[in-house]
Amino acid sequence: IAIIRVSGAEAVKISTKILTRKNFDIPGKLYLTNLIDSSGNILDKVLAVHFVKPKSYTGEDVFEIHTHGGIFIARLCLELLIENGAELAQPGEFTRRAFINGRIDLSQAEGVLGIIKAQSLEALKASARTLNGGLSEKIQEIHAEILKVQANFEINLDFPEGEIFDSNFDPAEEIFNIKIKLENLLQLCEAGMIFNSGVKITIAGRPNVGKSSLLNAILEKKRAIVTEIPGTTRDIISETILINSLPVILSDTAGLHETENIIEAEGVKLAMNSANESDLCLFVIDGSKKISDEELNLINSLKDRVIVVINKSDLVQAQEFNFDSQVHVSAKNHTGIDELKSAIYNKAVKTPASGGELNASAAQLRDIRESLALIKEARELAVNDSEPDIIAGLLNDSRVILMRVLGLDAGDELLDFMFNRFCVGK
Repeated sequence: IAIIRVSGAEAVKISTKILTRKNFDIPGKLYLTNLIDSSGNILDKVLAVHFVKPKSYTGEDVFEIHTHGGIFIARLCLELLIENGAELAQPGEFTRRAFINGRIDLSQAEGVLGIIKAQSLEALKASARTLNGGLSEKIQEIHAEILKVQANFEINLDFPEGEIFDSNFDPAEEIFNIKIKLENLLQLCEAGMIFNSGVKITIAGRPNVGKSSLLNAILEKKRAIVTEIPGTTRDIISETILINSLPVILSDTAGLHETENIIEAEGVKLAMNSANESDLCLFVIDGSKKISDEELNLINSLKDRVIVVINKSDLVQAQEFNFDSQVHVSAKNHTGIDELKSAIYNKAVKTPASGGELNASAAQLRDIRESLALIKEARELAVNDSEPDIIAGLLNDSRVILMRVLGLDAGDELLDFMFNRFCVGK
């Protein structure tokens, strides 16, 4: 089926103009009726339902027409509605109206978008938890605690002649507890974002060490051309797979080496850029040969973002390798690939999925980090029992930033950016 949704004060009036049934007395009940054109010709047998405000997705009167799933009939239904006074919805407009009418907050709107874009079960679960208020509840709890501590400082500023903190109130301890809760929240949101957005991984290394063979082995299909001729891969080849519900975008790149060939040189440049911009790098070396100083320098430059893949483990190894993060594989024989996938997952996720991950946007993560930084600063001052006016200001700023996560002070520009990422009809 195809569902055409109309929201607003005129939803019922406009929708019933193109249906044979005019009476939809029972809200939420599906009625069988016919879709008709302006001449009364029956075009389709449809189901229709009316949701009365505020008990609808948008908080407004909503009318839905469920046609058969063909593209032509659904488009024709839309055209008939527009002819009778409806306007075509903009991307995310229904969810934006739900936010404006108080049906959901901004974090729950992010949950809707996360469900739409989810590529894995873990991402779907994280988004569902956010849609059901998981992030909102935690933010509101922390917000209330910051407000309580801030109020104590504000009172002392208003009455400087005497210390009037509650005898059981320890400012440094209270702020420390807020810090811990914000750190836990940030960890859940970061984990949720990883499962939602995925991890970008570049496969890098010198020519002919088996990078393309490794890509094919991980994907379990032949995606890249493999030959003994150096420089076969010049463009970046990318594929997405799931590793334990984690979306992983793998990019095979040109071999890193000096060359006078203009095309190869451009490929090497793209490879270096990809390695530097990715979340992780699989740096492949040939285990049957001694590692070069150039390879060591490249590995060290990637720091903690690298997993060294020691390929050709089926051959006699030229030396012992002792990198912080390394896996022995044979891309040719497909051995060690499961161990490599586990290493990718563990390095990307860092902490095992707890079942409490939450979906948050990059902007919301930035706000949570900013709020946490202010709380840490306030804690340092509180431990030294100094600058209560500055502490109060830091607490206030931290609290205001958390309100922004929920969209409580969101301006039109923020809302435009947020909801324009949605598809039309949601």
